[in-house]
Amino acid sequence: MKIAIPIFDRMTALDCIGPYEVLSRIPGAEVTFIASETGPKRADTNMLSVSADATLAELPNPDVILIGGGYGTRSLMKDPEMLDWVRTAHETSQWTTSVCTGALVLGAAGILDGLEATTYWTELETLRQFGATPVSERFVEQGKVITAAGVSAGIDMALMLAARMTAPEVAQAIQLGIEYDPQPPFDTGSPAKAPQEIQDLVRAAQRAEEQAAA
Repeated sequence: MKIAIPIFDRMTALDCIGPYEVLSRIPGAEVTFIASETGPKRADTNMLSVSADATLAELPNPDVILIGGGYGTRSLMKDPEMLDWVRTAHETSQWTTSVCTGALVLGAAGILDGLEATTYWTELETLRQFGATPVSERFVEQGKVITAAGVSAGIDMALMLAARMTAPEVAQAIQLGIEYDPQPPFDTGSPAKAPQEIQDLVRAAQRAEEQAAA
């Protein structure tokens, strides 16, 4: 089972690493971080790098595609090489998935047209530009296409995907193996729960990041 996770500069690391921690533990799975060129890619904080071990061309037909998010997806949405790879890989994949704003890359590739999908909460309405119906859920499964909401939701999606690919017991064992038992100290993990002033802080931080990168 070949699993391809494209990485890129200004990615959100947990979007890719969270699902990796789950999917890499599936018996027989082979997870590869790929990019247009091999070598390190910097996360959106610029404090961490993840290395691509293969190029897009070297892994054209993976069984599973997982596109993470981050500010770098804005460039990917206009990258012909990445979009062509996603379209071609999707034709033969068993599962095509995304985390956070990785869904916008799937949308730009034409994969979400006519489907329900989710993404990071501040970008939900952007999905309509690609013919998708935005759904505020932890993850949304539409046939072989699965989209997950922001960042940590990728772990939930990956556990469900592990169950689909193997058996619920395998996914449960993986969950226990990584001791994934969230008990956050604050109940502000979604816009439905966070007060407006906290939402405003997040939006302000995003605007600052986008302005700095412009």
